[in-house]
Amino acid sequence: MSAFTIGVDIAKRVFQVHAIDHETGEVTSKKLARGEFLAHFKKLPPSHIGMESCGSAHHWARELGALGHGVRMMNPMYVKPYVKRGKNDAVDAEAICEALTRPTMRFVPLKTIEQQSVLVVHRTRALLIRQRTMLVNALRGHLSEFGIVAPLGIERIPELIDRVLGREGDEFGITPLVRSIVVMYAEQIENIKEQIRKLERELRIWHRTNEASRRVASVPGVGTITATALVAAMPDPSAFQSGRAFAAWLGLTPKSSSSGGKERNGRITKAGDRHLRVLLVLGATSVLRRVRAGQQTPLYGWVKKLLDRKPPRLATVALANKMARIAWAVMARNVNYQPELAAAVG
Repeated sequence: MSAFTIGVDIAKRVFQVHAIDHETGEVTSKKLARGEFLAHFKKLPPSHIGMESCGSAHHWARELGALGHGVRMMNPMYVKPYVKRGKNDAVDAEAICEALTRPTMRFVPLKTIEQQSVLVVHRTRALLIRQRTMLVNALRGHLSEFGIVAPLGIERIPELIDRVLGREGDEFGITPLVRSIVVMYAEQIENIKEQIRKLERELRIWHRTNEASRRVASVPGVGTITATALVAAMPDPSAFQSGRAFAAWLGLTPKSSSSGGKERNGRITKAGDRHLRVLLVLGATSVLRRVRAGQQTPLYGWVKKLLDRKPPRLATVALANKMARIAWAVMARNVNYQPELAAAVG
């Protein structure tokens, strides 16, 4: 049995600790500076420690675990109901300690340094893509003031730039000042594209060395990018009771608003990791395109039947839900993707 039950409210420089001694029942609350944090827990016997899954939480959980403590992390949304009154560090630490003791509490699995490293690559790639989109939209907006437009798509931007810098630019009255700005945009867009390609090469290298990622990538609609993100974001598949629980964690299951025995399901919850959800929906969209092109596989047959009954966008989200369930089964059972079984279930 652990000596203490402790709730820790994490901040950048100050940490609030709320502890309950199991032997005496004494309750203590203490504020610690960053440099005092680990030194304080080194003096304590193995204890049961809870904290919210916020920024740097995985780092401190690994550090405290190395000292022999049992550390559990919780979603802040699940801790909030235990806040009694007001909002300060001491109240938050007490609520974390209280939530930690609940028998039905759901905990966040601890990520390894390797998994967090892969997630940093994914987050950086997503940031660069947003920056590239901003540059492209700004360039299109500026050139539209001169009557120059191009079809949608990132692949049409080089064509647009060539038109401005070439003879057509003179016809539209493009001045040397505007040309220099267009060159600046072109250089930044190309630089970001090269950085994105570099990050994707790093993900492919990691993908080839990870067996779980290679298995997940065999699922239709799941490529290298989505597979590496799923494996890195889900440290322990056994933390989920089923594939549906994993899909619910990703926010791909409908909201339930039921009462008096009447079942009402609404739109998907959109809870959890938005990046993973976006990747799965994009993958499902590509699968639907292949279905409409006439490809015949067991899973595509399941999708075709769904399309006969539901609108395309609803079918896309339903397929993303199914892909998440299949990915969980592949990782949890350490088996390869089985098309016939995937088409028959659900």
